[in-house]
Amino acid sequence: MGKLSTLLFSAALSTAVVAGASAQEQVKIGMLQGFTGPTESLVKPMALGGELAIKEVSDSGLLLGGREVVSVRGDSTCIDAAAATAAADRLVTSDGVHGINGATCSGATTAILNNVVRANGIVMISPSATSPALSEIEDDGYFFRTAPSDARQGQIIAEILDRRGIKSAALTYTNNDYGKGLADAIQAAYEAKGGKITAVAAHEDGKADYSAEIGTLASAGGEVLIVAGYLDQGGKGIIQASLDTGAFDKFVLPDGMVGEALTDNFGDMLDGSIGTNPGTDSPGASMLAELASGKGFKGDDPYVPEAYDASALLLLAMQSAGSTDSAVYKDHILKVANAPGEKIYPGELAKALQILADGGDIDYVGGTALELIEPGESAGSFRETEIKGGKWETEMYH
Repeated sequence: MGKLSTLLFSAALSTAVVAGASAQEQVKIGMLQGFTGPTESLVKPMALGGELAIKEVSDSGLLLGGREVVSVRGDSTCIDAAAATAAADRLVTSDGVHGINGATCSGATTAILNNVVRANGIVMISPSATSPALSEIEDDGYFFRTAPSDARQGQIIAEILDRRGIKSAALTYTNNDYGKGLADAIQAAYEAKGGKITAVAAHEDGKADYSAEIGTLASAGGEVLIVAGYLDQGGKGIIQASLDTGAFDKFVLPDGMVGEALTDNFGDMLDGSIGTNPGTDSPGASMLAELASGKGFKGDDPYVPEAYDASALLLLAMQSAGSTDSAVYKDHILKVANAPGEKIYPGELAKALQILADGGDIDYVGGTALELIEPGESAGSFRETEIKGGKWETEMYH
């Protein structure tokens, strides 16, 4: 071969290599969470947990023949449905994501599901939208969640109150889909066990003063105040007003209120208060905590395991289907999440990708002891906590 021929051959070979590399387009996962709004402090570690699984898969070089995986963030704000819809639409139509980890809150999730997910046929897995209404919403098979429904959380809270001998409670909730659904679930389950809800009052987020709501609740009495709200906004304000007036000094705090931002603010003034959030003491939980060590967040923070598992499910389903097309891989979510197959834990995503590439089966257990039930949501385990010495301490798992 002459010198000119050699040069031409080398140029052609280089072009072919570049073309082959460009054909391996990035797999994009939309990280659509409430980066601003009433759950901001919860979302920071959640997003990092979801992105930890994305990096683990990308670094393995095993997804669909070696494709790189990247996270593309979008802000659902938690409570602004229009902003959440716009952010989701941008992720899908402009950024070209292949799946969505999110959204954080139930109202935003409902809006995105109705306006973007179904319209564009894109898979969305929420790690933290817990409204019972989402169990029955029309989703065309594109929506899943790694967090259990609040119908289950209502039962858990009722059991805790009953076990602790608390016979009466006042109840306030943030005035949206999440708050109303959770409040209804708590009241129904608690009253079924013989407990008395003395008063129920909605509260709006973003107010400077909650003394009127507290006055209504306090006048009805109750051994504790159940606050089904958000720790960075209305729920925090409700607690502040309660403490300022002496109306309540013990609180029952469902998932949206459980976070270190709350105890950092109030310290031991909340001692004796009870918290609940999805959680498990399974081997995967401790494995994820170890995996997250030194990475700027805690692997056992609220909804971090659910966020890790949501990203993992999206990518493992793509590998199982051999496709990033949501219409194709949506039918593989339940397949990779449940038995039969080899159990897969945090830090073992490369192993799972290889098993799937070889035609085998996996049972993704993840950081939450995940088991998906119809219609594609977690069966769910919960952690019961109590604030002692100004810190959250785990009491038991349910």
